[in-house]
Amino acid sequence: MVRRSSEDPRLTRLTEIALALPEATRQIYGSHAQFLVRKKTFAYFLDNHHGDGIVAVTGKVLPGDNKALAEAQPGRFYLPAYLASKGWVALRLDVGKVDWDEARELLLGSYTLIAPRRLAEQVKLEL
Repeated sequence: MVRRSSEDPRLTRLTEIALALPEATRQIYGSHAQFLVRKKTFAYFLDNHHGDGIVAVTGKVLPGDNKALAEAQPGRFYLPAYLASKGWVALRLDVGKVDWDEARELLLGSYTLIAPRRLAEQVKLEL
C-alpha cells in the first residue's frame, strides 16, 4: 500500500495492522477511517471527531471491558459516543507515546468479535 504524504502516520500504522487481517478493507472519510471485514465495521480511526480534539482508534471489546478500561485508565481510554452502548471503547493516540502492541490487540480483539467465525478463528490462532 502506498502511503500518501499527507496521511497521519498513526493512521498509516493502524492501516498496516488492520489490513494484515483476512479480508479487511479500509474506507477513508476526510480525516477519519473505517476498517471493515465483509462490510462489517471492526474499528474506526477518529481524528477530531465532532470537534473533540482527540485522535483515537475505537474497537469492540468483551461485555463490560469498555467501562472497566475507561474507569481504570481515563487518560488513555474513553467511551466513544454512539458506540459505547454497543461494547466499544476508544484508545487515545494523541497522549504520550502510543503503545502499538495495545493498539494491535484492540484491533485484533475487535476483529475476532465482528468477523465471520471462519475468519475470526484464523486470527485467534495468532493471538
